[in-house]
Amino acid sequence: MADAKYDVLGIGNAIFDVLVRTDEAFLSRHGMARGSMALIDEARAGAIYQDMGPATEMSGGSAANTIVGVANFGARAAYVGKIKDDQIGRLYAHDIRAAGVAFETMPATDGPATGCSYILVTPDGERTMNTYLGAAQDLTPADIDEAQIAASRIVYLEGYLWDPASAKQAFVKAATIAHGAGRQVALTLSDSFCVDRYRDEFLELMRKGTVDLVFANEAELRSLYQTADFDSALKQFRVDAKLGVVTRSEKGCVVAAKDGVTAVPAFPIEQLVDTTGAGDLFAAGFMFGLVRDAGYENAGRLGALAAAEVIQHIGARPQTSLKELAQQNGLPV
Repeated sequence: MADAKYDVLGIGNAIFDVLVRTDEAFLSRHGMARGSMALIDEARAGAIYQDMGPATEMSGGSAANTIVGVANFGARAAYVGKIKDDQIGRLYAHDIRAAGVAFETMPATDGPATGCSYILVTPDGERTMNTYLGAAQDLTPADIDEAQIAASRIVYLEGYLWDPASAKQAFVKAATIAHGAGRQVALTLSDSFCVDRYRDEFLELMRKGTVDLVFANEAELRSLYQTADFDSALKQFRVDAKLGVVTRSEKGCVVAAKDGVTAVPAFPIEQLVDTTGAGDLFAAGFMFGLVRDAGYENAGRLGALAAAEVIQHIGARPQTSLKELAQQNGLPV
């Protein structure tokens, strides 16, 4: 196998994040289900934006947040996602490259605007997302660079990509190239509503070995197996996935491998501010641990550390060096 140019390459919906603190009244006024992720059109995006208060803005999308976390740990990271050559698209490209991520996807010159997500954070730290996919859903197999995929140790895909048909094809093409080059493919299930829509297809990806590593939270795992019983869902997850990781908020995480289950506690935090990016940053730490051959327990601890850092402030980007935090906590970097 040739040496890898990148440790982790992520493929996802390139979404410009607009984060704002709000209250339950705002959510009910706009008919939003608290804690959900809804896909919206340009008109609804405009209506929400007009009614919002001051916001924090940054390049985002689930896989992009993860890849920025990977780079923050000091690993070599790349990202593939579709933007338009417009003002927000240019902001997006500059922002993600400034975070140390290789980003070479050609922007679209026509079609819908660069995607954006309005992330409303209530006082309890819960996030409610309204996402206009825009140009992000126009990712196609042509945007997948074979050499770049083959040169990445882990190719990380987000479940949200399963919505647009052309992105789904890009996802499968990338997985095929990665396996042909002896690389690993990881998938995050993204959210329980996404699992509700694509349960059978996600299970097939796991059972056929299209993906080697699957990230889920408790809600997604229960949705995947349509059961309220965590233990029975976990048991089936171990059968279906080569390697599965389930995040359990303050209970930490469970690494489900064929040869056993490893439970890893959460890192203590001083204050929960915003859960945006918790799962994304957990995945960053876990994959960083894998590429550093740190073992499942240390990988879980690195994931827990990254998640703990990001939920103590607004936004899905680390505000302190994850590499330095890991060193301070005696974790391998």
